[in-house]
Amino acid sequence: MGVGLVAGGALVIGAATAATSAGARAPQAYQQVYTVPLHQSTPITAADYGNQEDVCADIPDSQDGWHFVLPGNDTDFVTLKVTFEPGGQQTINNFGPPNDKHAYVASEPGAQLTAAEAVVRTADGAERVEWFNLSHTCPADSKPSPTPKPTITPEPKPSPTTPPGPAPEPSPVPGDLPVTG
Repeated sequence: MGVGLVAGGALVIGAATAATSAGARAPQAYQQVYTVPLHQSTPITAADYGNQEDVCADIPDSQDGWHFVLPGNDTDFVTLKVTFEPGGQQTINNFGPPNDKHAYVASEPGAQLTAAEAVVRTADGAERVEWFNLSHTCPADSKPSPTPKPTITPEPKPSPTTPPGPAPEPSPVPGDLPVTG
C-alpha cells in the first residue's frame, strides 16, 4: 500500500511541476488592486515598434497585434484599457496565454496606440509593479485595400461625319421628252 501512495504522490508532484513549467501558477492571495501606466511613450504604431513578431496569440493576420506583459511573476492584469486612433478605446478582461500577466489586443492595420493603462493585482508580500510593457507587436500582413472609386465611363461621342453634298441631278432617260416650262 505504501508503494502505491508514494507512486501516486510522485504523479501528483510531477503534474504540479509540469503545470508550473507550462506557465500555470499556484493560486495566490492578492493585495488590493491598483492602476499602472504603460512604460513606453505613445503614440506607437505596430509597424514602427522596434520589437516585432509574426504571431500574437490568436489575433488574425489582417489586424495589428499588440502583446503587453507585466514585469515579474507576482502581478496579474485585472483590466487593460487601450486607445487607438482610429479605433477608439478597448477594455480587455481576458488574458493570456500562458497566464494573466500577458495581454493581447488587436487593432486596425496602421492604427496608433495613443494611450494605455492597466488595473493590476500583486500577490501578498510581493513588491508592486510601477508599469507594464509593450513586449512586441505583430503588424498586419497587408494594409487594407482602399475602397475602390467608381469607374466613370464617358458616353461615346458621335464620330464626325461629312455633311451631305448637293443632291445629284437626275439623268435624262432616253426616249423621254424634255420637260419644258
